Amino acid sequence: MSEQSQIKGKIYDIQGFSVHDGPGIRTTVFLKGCPLHCPWCHSPESQSFLTQMSYTATRCIGTELCGECLRVCPAQAVEQGKEEVNPADKSVLHKAVWHRDRCLQCAACTQVCFPEALSLCGKDYTVDEVADILRADYAYFSGSDGGVTVSGGEPLSQIDFTEALLKVVHGEGVHTAVDTTGFVPQEAIRRVMPYTDLFLYDLKHMDSAEHERITGVPNELIHENARYIARSGGKMQVRVPVIPTYNDSEENIRRVAEFCVELGEAVTVVQLLPFHHFGSAKYERMQMYDPIPMSLESPSDETMERYRALMVSYGLPAIIH
Repeated sequence: MSEQSQIKGKIYDIQGFSVHDGPGIRTTVFLKGCPLHCPWCHSPESQSFLTQMSYTATRCIGTELCGECLRVCPAQAVEQGKEEVNPADKSVLHKAVWHRDRCLQCAACTQVCFPEALSLCGKDYTVDEVADILRADYAYFSGSDGGVTVSGGEPLSQIDFTEALLKVVHGEGVHTAVDTTGFVPQEAIRRVMPYTDLFLYDLKHMDSAEHERITGVPNELIHENARYIARSGGKMQVRVPVIPTYNDSEENIRRVAEFCVELGEAVTVVQLLPFHHFGSAKYERMQMYDPIPMSLESPSDETMERYRALMVSYGLPAIIH
């Protein structure tokens, strides 16, 4: 057993049969922690580098049948909620109510909550443990040109773990992809390059001042790392979130296209991602503030097609996903 195989990473999900994180059928390993704070983030549980509590109220069966969480919580962060009527049998129940501001993150309640309404988001795994889980899915990859994607959060922020895991998986002949913001030291990119077949690379806004205002960080490092990947012979699937009022101007989309042309053959496809509210329920479960109002609408199909056509006019392969 090598020392590298025992390196640990903090993971919040391992998702099989994923078809949105690179080519073919894939298994995606999601690591916690991200240096960016994008308002439209659909995985708020990925932002913190720490293990966090999560509460899914729909799973709670009521304090009448359980209530163990109230008993074991040392901070009284879990209380009995208001009276509700169970739609299944019309019985009266009281679901638990979790208060994040009181929670000590001790996880005592998760040990007794058998419906898993209260759960931990973020678990430490060794490289060996994750590799064993992934090997069970290898058979699904071969027939679809799929593979393993390491995502986040920002997986290159946990560079020791990500490098070691990619080395194992790539060494076993499996296609590998890294989903990155690009806002990492160039040394991190260099370390994973030999074991990464494809980078899923986000371009969120081309103006650095606007990028910093929106996400909390400027974009010069992101652009320089993209150029480094291109110079080094790497391949990129560029992903562009299209977010109304944030980055959906034609000028910004055109500047993305010009930058992708600069990267040359490194860009295998430009993926345009229309904004959606799918992450809203996660903010509720984490009791985190959702910075995007529900009134913000997704871009129209006509708008997305116009931007796809713009990319194509620059000679770029482009898809809407």
